[in-house]
Amino acid sequence: MKQVVAALILRGDEVLICQRTKHQPMPLQWEFPGGKVEPDESAVEALARELDEELGIKAEIGREVATIRHMYKNGGELELHFFAVDRYTGEIENRIFKEVRWEKLAKLPQYDFLEADLGLVRDIAAGKVL
Repeated sequence: MKQVVAALILRGDEVLICQRTKHQPMPLQWEFPGGKVEPDESAVEALARELDEELGIKAEIGREVATIRHMYKNGGELELHFFAVDRYTGEIENRIFKEVRWEKLAKLPQYDFLEADLGLVRDIAAGKVL
């Protein structure tokens, strides 16, 4: 099972969301920044690396907020680990996405998020998480 990490980068009542490019798998869908855990990494190390690569920030990885197992219709199975990030250094720079934006937590369900993220997106918007 593929291990994946994602960050809930928070700023007051907003969170950073990212839109995939049309050239990535699941094109133009929205997600939280992050990526795959490499064999020699912990989840926290992987997320710190991904945030540096994707956004150019040095993040302080906080508590794990949720773990979700998801099976895509094509047979791909993954376990997603979501972590809160309250602090980081550097300016957020969009290095790989079509778009990066801050959005109010309550408005997240208005976006076309990846299937694996949908349950968490609804819980965040409803105030059940974070």
